[in-house]
Amino acid sequence: MTPTQILSRAAGLGLAAGASLAAYGAWEARQYTLREVDVPLLPAGHRPLRVLHLSDLHMAPDQRRKQEWLASLADLAPDLVINTGDNLAHRRSVPVVARALGGLLDVPGAYVLGSNDYFSPGMRNPLRYLVPDDGRRNTRVPQLPWPDLKQAFDSAGWLDLTNGFGRLEVAGTSISFAGVDDPHLGYDDLARVAGPADRTADLRLAVCHAPYLRVLDQFAADGYDAIIAGHTHGGQVCLPGGRALTTNCDLEPARARGLHRHPADSSPGDAGSSVLHVSAGLGTNPYVRFRVACRPEATLLTLVPRSPATDQA
Repeated sequence: MTPTQILSRAAGLGLAAGASLAAYGAWEARQYTLREVDVPLLPAGHRPLRVLHLSDLHMAPDQRRKQEWLASLADLAPDLVINTGDNLAHRRSVPVVARALGGLLDVPGAYVLGSNDYFSPGMRNPLRYLVPDDGRRNTRVPQLPWPDLKQAFDSAGWLDLTNGFGRLEVAGTSISFAGVDDPHLGYDDLARVAGPADRTADLRLAVCHAPYLRVLDQFAADGYDAIIAGHTHGGQVCLPGGRALTTNCDLEPARARGLHRHPADSSPGDAGSSVLHVSAGLGTNPYVRFRVACRPEATLLTLVPRSPATDQA
């Protein structure tokens, strides 16, 4: 075999491998998955709370399978829904998202928005996420109808945590909230939500879209029991075993999705530390609909009482 034939065969094999990976990634991007995890956060004697964490729907009107799967989550009968933003991927998606959420809008909820609620998505090379962030954001594009999205959530009674606070009584547990607007766009106003978390509540939750360290640091130092975030897509295109290569923010890839602590080296009971839950989300950029080793997800967090040792710490 000549060198030219060897190169030609290698090129053909490379193209075949690339096509196979693209086909697999497109298939995995539609394998919607419910993760379930218990989190010891409640005081002793409180009944467990089922909290559905939704993030990064990136919904387009043609995504019928995603809409049907999302609608089916109402059957879980959660006590609380927390939505950490990036719901939209199209200017006609607000009524689609509202219909897909369906009965979940009848459940107590809280939300913040993300950059893809505000601005129309565009074609982007996914490899750009692997290079250092230059701080530039694609805001010179048409805005999406985010005021209509907020109206849909507000009219359902969900708490708007955009650089603000809120409080709910859920199944006998009082919950105080703080939240910020999207840190990825620099819209977070940490000064407005600074200060010790409300100790009169049974549970203190902080909510943000993108888990930038400046936000996590403040909420943990202020005494929030848990911080709920999205944005990372879990890395979206991961190494085998789900090892993320990037988070599209300054959070390290080892905490790109799932349940962790912040600071990362802290333990339950440590002062100035919080539980951190990062959702890998349900969607993708509508122009690059694939995932590898990172299935789209929603998470049912069952909050249970803390151990006596943790309560005394």
